[in-house]
Amino acid sequence: MSYSKVLVPVVPGHGEEAWRAVEVARSLAGDEGTVTIITVVEDLPRYLTAEAYAVDPGLMESQREVAKAVVDEFLGQGLEVQVAYGHPTREILDEAEKGGYDCIVIASSQPGWKHFFLGSTASGVVRHAHCSVHVLREKPTA
Repeated sequence: MSYSKVLVPVVPGHGEEAWRAVEVARSLAGDEGTVTIITVVEDLPRYLTAEAYAVDPGLMESQREVAKAVVDEFLGQGLEVQVAYGHPTREILDEAEKGGYDCIVIASSQPGWKHFFLGSTASGVVRHAHCSVHVLREKPTA
């Protein structure tokens, strides 16, 4: 089975994991399908940006620079690349629905207690996507 439009959410700084997801997405898309990379710059909550909390004013700018690095890494590789701003799970799901994607390929780390209580982007995408979702597990370390 091949898909016509595959969306690949990429976390900045996860190069090998991201490229593995791209390889799987290309395989699922076949020769006729398209693969789109999306990276999401998470907005800081308003209460953290207040002067009282002394948050580094360059934090959002550094997040944008990291997102630009993702774009630079994947652009020119036969892939569409997008940057979204907001909550990662919500932005991925919104783009998948709005863009008419029929598959999402997303990497996920091995679950642990923190994921049991807090959830993760991958689990949110799996639970709420209106299309197929292919989850890649992190390669175990020896």
